[in-house]
Amino acid sequence: MEDQESLLGLTEVEPSPVEETPVEYSKDGYFPSSSSPSPPPGYSRTSTLGLGNHGPAYYLTRIQRYSSYTFTAFASLHIVNTSLIPLVTRSVPTSEPYLLLTRPAYQSALMEPFLVVLPLFTHVASGIALRLYRRRIALRRYGAESQSDRKHIPWPPISGTSKLGYALVPLLGFHMLAARGLPMYLHGDSALVNLSYISHGFALHPVVSSAGFTALLAVGTWHVVWGWARWLGLAPRHGQSSGAEQELVKKRRWYQVNGLAAAVAGLWMAGGLGVVGRAGKVAGWVGREYDELYRALPILGRWA
Repeated sequence: MEDQESLLGLTEVEPSPVEETPVEYSKDGYFPSSSSPSPPPGYSRTSTLGLGNHGPAYYLTRIQRYSSYTFTAFASLHIVNTSLIPLVTRSVPTSEPYLLLTRPAYQSALMEPFLVVLPLFTHVASGIALRLYRRRIALRRYGAESQSDRKHIPWPPISGTSKLGYALVPLLGFHMLAARGLPMYLHGDSALVNLSYISHGFALHPVVSSAGFTALLAVGTWHVVWGWARWLGLAPRHGQSSGAEQELVKKRRWYQVNGLAAAVAGLWMAGGLGVVGRAGKVAGWVGREYDELYRALPILGRWA
C-alpha cells in the first residue's frame, strides 16, 4: 500500500526523447544543465544498443523523420496525377495519359518497394518502437518493478499528429488493397487501375466512396502537414517567446498550419472528388472488370 501511494504521489513528467546523460552526472536531475559536472576521465557515453553517444530514441526519431521524406515525394506526385491535372483539364480521359506516363516511376518492381512500401513500413514501425521505448524509460524512472506498480504509471501522451497517423493506417491500407493488392491478386497486375477505376467506384458506391476518400485525404493531409511543421520547427509547441507573446505565437502558428492543411486537402478533394468522382461509370468489358474488382472488396462487396 505504501509503494502504491509513493508511486501515485510522484510528479508525472514526460520522458526525454533521448536518454544520453546518466542521472548520476546531472546535478539537478535527469536533464543536464550547464552546471552539471563532467563525467570522470575515461568515461564514454554509450546507448543501450552500443551506438555511440546517442540512445535508441535518437535513431528511431531520425528513421521516422527521413522515411517521411520519401513518402512525401510519392504523395506529392500522387496529388498532381489524381487531383491537380484533372482539376486543370476538367476531364478524366484527358488526364489519364499523364497518370500512365508517371505511374511507372513509382509502381515498377524496383521503385515501389523503396519509394512506397519500405518508407511507409519503417515510418509506422519506428513510431511504435519509439513509443514503447519511452514507456520503458518512464517505468525505469519511476522504479516500477512489479506489474501492479506499472498499472499506476501512465503511458507517454500521444500527440495529435500521432493520432492522425494511427487513424491513417487502416484508411491507407484499404486504399492500397483496392488500387494495388486486389487487382494484382485477381488479374495479375494493376494495368487497368486508373482514374476511370476510381470514378467507376464512385458511381457504384457514392456514399461509401465519398466518405472513404474524404476521410483518407483529410486525415492524410493533416498528418503530413503537421508532421512537416514539427520537422521544420514550425509547430505551435516550438514557440520560443514567453508569457503572453508565446501564446500569441502558438495561436498564430496553429491557425497557419491548420490553414495550410485545409488548403491542401481542399485542393486535393476538388480534383479527386469534384472531377474524378463525378466522371461516372465505365462501359464495356473494362467496366465489367471494374465491377468484378469492387465486388471482391470487403465492405463494398455486400452492396454490389
